[in-house]
Amino acid sequence: MANAREVKRRIKSVDNTRQITRTMELVATSKLKKATDRVYAAKPYGEAMEEIVSSLYSPAFAERYPLLRRPEETTRAAVLLMTANRGLAGGFNANLIKEARRTLDGLQIEGIEAELHIAGKKGLAYFNFRGVPVASSTTDIGDIPTIEDAAGLIDDLRARFEAGELDAVYVVASEFRSAMSTPPVTKRLLPIEPQEEKSQDAEAFLLSPSAGFILSRMLPAYVRNAVFTALVENAAAEQGQRRTAMKNATDNAGDVLEHLTRTYNRARQAQITQEIAEIVGGAAALE
Repeated sequence: MANAREVKRRIKSVDNTRQITRTMELVATSKLKKATDRVYAAKPYGEAMEEIVSSLYSPAFAERYPLLRRPEETTRAAVLLMTANRGLAGGFNANLIKEARRTLDGLQIEGIEAELHIAGKKGLAYFNFRGVPVASSTTDIGDIPTIEDAAGLIDDLRARFEAGELDAVYVVASEFRSAMSTPPVTKRLLPIEPQEEKSQDAEAFLLSPSAGFILSRMLPAYVRNAVFTALVENAAAEQGQRRTAMKNATDNAGDVLEHLTRTYNRARQAQITQEIAEIVGGAAALE
């Protein structure tokens, strides 16, 4: 009977775990819907800003506005890695960290001095454990990123780029294509490189206020919004992968429960059969 009792304890433990993972799956599903809505709401604004900056770009403006400068040689760069503060999201954090390491290694091979900036506890814990220097970090960004969160991450890096202390700024985050497709990607945020087919001579347009006035205010907002969009996509990707991971865990727990239940029934049946045999044997001995 001890074996049956042990199996029964395992059944109870697995069932409790399944209830937890099922609850986490439902919570992640609810958060994913809201996070996806934020992604779809943020993308059109970012695309519109990119189109405006592209249409106003000109070599003359590149000389006047530091955010539009294109360094002849890249010697120092910053890599901003976005991870989650929590785990239990499948390979979400591991894939982002792997992408950041690939980016850092690639820059090192090119002879570029790269400094690492991290948003999220998981990425910070990983690089701290391995003794990799971290220039700055934050763990205060929650499931609903704000434009203030984006400003806190990028404003200092943007100012350093404008001052010529940095030649490039890269962002490592998940690209939200769908709830099932959220690959980690590295995007170069600075210098700003408008698409060539959209680049035109801004001086040829009649603008009110002037193109210079627009750019002076729009460029910082454009950079800040790009980071905000990355944060929003990263948050949605985290919930998508957490939902998938918890659903797989729940399904696996169900399979384990089914196997343990069969094992328990066989053990209980064997025990009952043994007890009946002992009773029959004892009765026969009394005769």
